[in-house]
Amino acid sequence: MANIEVRNRERVIEELRVFIKKVLVEPEIIGTSLQITRECIDEDDADHKISEQLSATTNVKIPAQHSEADRLFIELLKEVVRDEKALY
Repeated sequence: MANIEVRNRERVIEELRVFIKKVLVEPEIIGTSLQITRECIDEDDADHKISEQLSATTNVKIPAQHSEADRLFIELLKEVVRDEKALY
């Protein structure tokens, strides 16, 4: 694996680690994140709208230029909401 790839993976892991710590300290972030995702999932540019609302209403700050970890988190939120919808 190239040195750049290793550094990118390490950066993503560190970002996710910091995020998990935030959630452990403030577990209400998950409920808020899922509610925002439910509201925005079917809109145009849903990822951008989800990240803007998360940044405005929680301790999770997602910059306009999403990192790989940001994209992974948003995709995970959308997957959970889609799974919820599939159950009903």
